[in-house]
Amino acid sequence: MHLILPENYQSKLSVRETEEAIRYIRETFQDEFGKEMNLSRLSAPMFVEQKTGLNDNLNGVEQPVSFTMADMGSERIEIVHSLAKWKRVALMRYGFGVHEGLYTNMNAVRKDEDLDNYHSAYVDQWDWEKVITREERTIETLQATVKEIFKVIKHMEHEVWYKYPQSVYHLPDEIHFITTQELEDRYPDLSPAERESEIAKEFGAVFIMKIGGALKSGQRHDGRAPDYDDWELNGDIIFWYEPLERAIEVSSMGIRVDSAALSRQLKIADVEDRLTLPYHQMVLNEKVPFTIGGGIGQSRLCMLLLGKAHVGEVQASIWPDEMVNRCEEHGIHLL
Repeated sequence: MHLILPENYQSKLSVRETEEAIRYIRETFQDEFGKEMNLSRLSAPMFVEQKTGLNDNLNGVEQPVSFTMADMGSERIEIVHSLAKWKRVALMRYGFGVHEGLYTNMNAVRKDEDLDNYHSAYVDQWDWEKVITREERTIETLQATVKEIFKVIKHMEHEVWYKYPQSVYHLPDEIHFITTQELEDRYPDLSPAERESEIAKEFGAVFIMKIGGALKSGQRHDGRAPDYDDWELNGDIIFWYEPLERAIEVSSMGIRVDSAALSRQLKIADVEDRLTLPYHQMVLNEKVPFTIGGGIGQSRLCMLLLGKAHVGEVQASIWPDEMVNRCEEHGIHLL
């Protein structure tokens, strides 16, 4: 169990005030985010059929929660890890045009997650996806989109400050960009997580680009499934988080694979057998649009803006008894 217990921690809001603030942040952010990004809110599934290949495979080792249904025979149904691939198909099915997109409230179960101050078995995020052109599959498009998202998050900080001035955690005024290879070159003796904290502490907010492929050292900065993000055109939005004295990731996003990137990355990951799955066939045959998309953690954003020490303060989930008890001893009240 990995747990950080800040000294002399005391929440600025009571549990009931926190619940009110959570509702305010979630409702306000999604409305502003949708308008800024030209996204329509859609309903989304909590589970998908295994055979479609639509579920997010994360790092390839996490096992989804699965079950069978009375009217579906022996077909395995999986609770989603995320909607990374489902959204792209939805944009095709619902007739979205270029520069139009969708967002949805995504709820997932990741039973193999290592629980700590940031990570829960329950994942709640705004999953979003937007249609772009083939020519817009560029670093410039990626960075411009990151800046749009950062602007909404920064504006949300001001909104929370007006309503809860005693509790808001203040964010930097701009976001910087760096690649995973530049990070390794800069901090060759640190682990990827340590590199993220160092660069976040220096700049306040950073978008770390090009996650998934091997670096010069032969190691990967972090895992990424090979069949949704293009590893050359993706990244994470992270902030320096003073209450825990380390980086906090709020969003993972990227321009999605085209047929060439899909084939290349599946070969690197040694999972070319996925090419026969329906979703992958659609990408290979360009039946789905070119898109950019990602997820923004709802509980992570609430935690960041309210200066909370544990994601369990802004999310109702299940935690080991030892974690619950130790948190209580240090003034951290898990929902």
